Amino acid sequence: AELIAIERVKITKIVSRRPYIKVEYKEFPIENDITEDNKFILNEIKVALEKWLQAKGKFNPALIPSTTLPVPEFVMKTLKLLNPSAEELYDIFQEKSYFDILTKIKAILDIRTINLEIQKEISEKIRQEIEQRQREFILREQLKTIQSELGENDDIEELKKRAKKKKLSAEAKKVFERELKHLERTPPFSPEYGVILNYLEWLIEIPWKEYSKDNFNIKDAKKILDQDHYGLEKIKERIIDYLAVLQYNKKIKAPILCFVGPPGIGKTSLARSIAKALNRKFVRISLGGVRDEAEIRGHRKTYIGAMPGKIIQGMKKAGTSNPVFLLDEIDKITADFRGDPAAALLEVLDPEQNSTFNDHFLGVDYDLSKVLFIATANTNQTIHPALLDRMEVIYLSGYTPEEKIQIAQRHLIPKTREELKLTEKQFSITNNALQDIIQNYTKEAGVRELKQVIEAIARKIIRKILENKQTSSTVKKTQIKSLLGPPKYLKEEYKKITTPGVAIGLAWTPFGGEILFIETAIAKGKSKLSLTGRLGEVMKESAQVAFAYLKANAEKLNIDLQEIENSEVFIHIPAGATPKDGPSAGITLLTALTSAFTKKNIKPDHAMTGEITLRGQILPVGGIKEKVLAARRNNINNVILPAMNKKDTEELPKELKEKINFVFVETIDQALKILLDI
Repeated sequence: AELIAIERVKITKIVSRRPYIKVEYKEFPIENDITEDNKFILNEIKVALEKWLQAKGKFNPALIPSTTLPVPEFVMKTLKLLNPSAEELYDIFQEKSYFDILTKIKAILDIRTINLEIQKEISEKIRQEIEQRQREFILREQLKTIQSELGENDDIEELKKRAKKKKLSAEAKKVFERELKHLERTPPFSPEYGVILNYLEWLIEIPWKEYSKDNFNIKDAKKILDQDHYGLEKIKERIIDYLAVLQYNKKIKAPILCFVGPPGIGKTSLARSIAKALNRKFVRISLGGVRDEAEIRGHRKTYIGAMPGKIIQGMKKAGTSNPVFLLDEIDKITADFRGDPAAALLEVLDPEQNSTFNDHFLGVDYDLSKVLFIATANTNQTIHPALLDRMEVIYLSGYTPEEKIQIAQRHLIPKTREELKLTEKQFSITNNALQDIIQNYTKEAGVRELKQVIEAIARKIIRKILENKQTSSTVKKTQIKSLLGPPKYLKEEYKKITTPGVAIGLAWTPFGGEILFIETAIAKGKSKLSLTGRLGEVMKESAQVAFAYLKANAEKLNIDLQEIENSEVFIHIPAGATPKDGPSAGITLLTALTSAFTKKNIKPDHAMTGEITLRGQILPVGGIKEKVLAARRNNINNVILPAMNKKDTEELPKELKEKINFVFVETIDQALKILLDI
């Protein structure tokens, strides 16, 4: 039925509710205040109606009431189109005048129009999104079909198959799945496709919780170590101790070992033997010259040509999560503007942190706690202090001549035969010949130079075999000179010393021990001490201490103090191109100075080492084994050592202690009494 307005009334009283509502009311007329001034409201209502109907999609010009109609009729026709709710209708007719009623209707129309437009916009967005998704789905399915025909989606399927066989960590698995989805959405011809594919391949190629079975048989491990290496008992004992602890508690964290010793001593091959004894994979990386932090931690995968660091590369090469990992030449790391690689290694070589090692390329934590890290170095003086603190340092000293002979017969000569395809009958060397080689043709703490000499002899033997001059050869001492030429090193040089003021010291170097000649000369002039031979600051200070002690104790040493005051003293240490430093030459410097001023020769066949003080004390020094070995190599039979270094001689090989006469001194007076009979 058409809505018809008769009049507006206001209920004053409800008389009854049954059988129908009966009320009393009073007239409540609407003020018709529409004039020429505010008649514009009718046009605004008409425009709003048109906009609303258009938004609804039901626009019909015939339905729009004319603005020429009487205002009450216009209002009723508009309300008929608007079809307001009871609440809205009540709210509309609360107004006192037609202008207010029309204003309220205008507001309702505007709200309804805005709501319709918003709803329409949302619906359109939803429709477009659904269409886009449907389009992408269809295109993706088509792309898969095309890739399948071209064989280009084999990469993704292969990755999925390989990932199922891997025990990825929860974090790695989450990252893998995310990047795989990204790869599926990336066109194969896109540069990003190769970057993501390379990353995913690295992620599943490195070992995750894949362990080799350890060999816990201590006897077998000891047998392997003894077979591969002669001597080095302290090192072998440490490895056997680790095996015992690992057998007792398999959850123990692997130690970080650092082998420090001169070149050619067998540090690298020892690490390889440890891996063999443990039945673990062995992987080695060289850190010599590494100066970029990214070489340890890797580059971000977003960079062109990015790849993981050396640690993760080594783990991939090992193929297991518990290899023996050798960090060779860790003392040769340097730093530049690209960062400090030693600082990057701090996390790797800390058992408390390396279970969550984070390579920049992978971007996920990787567990290195089961890896047995072994570092090697020639000296610990150039290793980062914080890095050194994280490692258990084991010092390897040089070999005695007797040990070198055994190593040559057990390892070097058989290995040379194997490499050059020679039989034992065709090539062997007597012990006397080896002793001559070690004494006159090599000068080293290790056996690398010895191996080179043995290989040189073997090559000459092969040449003779090819020339049909001989079919078998046991190289004897008498043949060495004809095979190798004149002796390369002269060991008897010290015996020619017959001049006062020349003393023999013992020095430690990263390449083993050396003997050190200290020469002193005195000339008339103003009291002055001149030092030459490329000496370091500490050694210069030792010379000044020795000179000061000489002046302060001239009377006790039977030296004329006036002669010292009127003399210019020159101290030179030959091999001027080689840097020399350290306090251990103090006793040698003082002995040489005393010898020069007293005109007494130092007892021959004596070498010495020790730091001195102005009070006349001789303090302990390091590198005792290397220094004693240097004396032994040069056929020096008497060695003067500080009394507090006596404990260091107890660990020396038995044959070395039998060849050397050790004299322990506490004061300078004791040393000069022995060396100069003062």
